[in-house]
Amino acid sequence: MLPRKIIIDTDPGQDDAVAILLALASPDDLEVLGITAVAGNVPLELTARNARMVCELAGRTDIAVYAGCDRPLGRDLVTAEHVHGKTGLDGPDLPPPAMPLQKAHAVDFIIDTLRSEPEGTVTLCPLGPLTNIAMAFEKAPDIVPRVAEIVLMGGAYFEVGNITPAAEFNIYVDPQAARIVFKSGAPLVVMPLDVTHKALVTAPRNEAFRALGTPVGVAVAQMTDFFERFDKEKYGSVGAPLHDPCVTAYLIRPDLFTGRHVNVEIETQSDLTMGMTVADWWGVSGRAPNAMFMGDIDATGFFTLLTERLARL
Repeated sequence: MLPRKIIIDTDPGQDDAVAILLALASPDDLEVLGITAVAGNVPLELTARNARMVCELAGRTDIAVYAGCDRPLGRDLVTAEHVHGKTGLDGPDLPPPAMPLQKAHAVDFIIDTLRSEPEGTVTLCPLGPLTNIAMAFEKAPDIVPRVAEIVLMGGAYFEVGNITPAAEFNIYVDPQAARIVFKSGAPLVVMPLDVTHKALVTAPRNEAFRALGTPVGVAVAQMTDFFERFDKEKYGSVGAPLHDPCVTAYLIRPDLFTGRHVNVEIETQSDLTMGMTVADWWGVSGRAPNAMFMGDIDATGFFTLLTERLARL
């Protein structure tokens, strides 16, 4: 079976970095056609820089990285240096990237790739705000039916919000973009906080990364060492959740996840609940389902997969 063709749209972020590394460590399963950076956890200049640093850490300087949108569609940019540090990748001491940033805009790369590859063969993997994806869909509506699937990290329902009482960060940063994507009709798989908060990097799991003894294993352990301080204090949990690697893990081992095909709407009007993902978990709205909204994860299987794949780099 041929590997699945994917575009990773991302705002690295330590957990984004681990998601990228998992994809690059799995060439038999995933063919990374390119990485597109978006403003989110930190501004665009840093996310585009961080994406290239992660590719170099993996020894994959052949991966093309494109810079995309530097602000949300209809509001000021909200960032998360309080979680990820001033660079977005605080923790390991990684050298500045030597590989070039591609000249084309990320939105144009997404459009051109979906038009040039056979219909239904490219999966979009957004790990940050959905600005680049929404812009591509608005600029070129013809590409929407060409998308095989969108597998994204974002949103929450039972776990409510992590940036406001009601909203998860990625959706809150650009709710207008999220609304466009969720209403597009493209097949959607959503990894919300309900799942990612169960993918906790406990001390033994982090030591397993460090024990790999490779630059990648040590760097991943240092990344989670850094950003777990925030989550452990905030949630009182035993470790930090690895949000974004749930996307790439699903592409490799969908059996690790369970959820429901439900209707998900994005709140874009209320100051109180801006960016909330309103998931009709119990099917009471009468609205047609538009997303596979995941609710659970086999965390042991997830970390076994992650550790085994990172060991390949």
